[in-house]
Amino acid sequence: MNDTAVDQMYAIAEQVFSAMIDGDVGPLQPWMGDVPAIVDPIVGWVDAHGGWTGRAALTTSRPVAYDLTRALLRMDAHEEVVMEDLVDAYGELVNVVGGNFKALLPASGTLGLPMVADTLPEVVGAVPMEGLNLAWRGHLIIVSIWMFG
Repeated sequence: MNDTAVDQMYAIAEQVFSAMIDGDVGPLQPWMGDVPAIVDPIVGWVDAHGGWTGRAALTTSRPVAYDLTRALLRMDAHEEVVMEDLVDAYGELVNVVGGNFKALLPASGTLGLPMVADTLPEVVGAVPMEGLNLAWRGHLIIVSIWMFG
């Protein structure tokens, strides 16, 4: 991907987080400095099929995924997040990011259902195209785009 595509991906993430999570532009910023290993990760992804086949994924730590779920579902800050809510909210977030990315592609296609798990499943021949390291309220979120071979 070129710099324009990276800028577009950042703009998509910023718009999605502003509209769905924060209600304002600003809490999502480029990550500055070294990227730490994510402890207790959660990954959400959606696969694109058709003229272009690949995957858009969001990776963060489980506590951050809980905070994103609370924000999206308008839950209280200390309200318990059950797995069903986490899968629904985090999956919806990655679905919207992936759908907006798909709209940038010249070829039409469809999106699969969003998935959420502890790890991103491997796809034989998948090639990482780009990764954006973002800070949401100071916490790392990685947006990654994969092209399937």
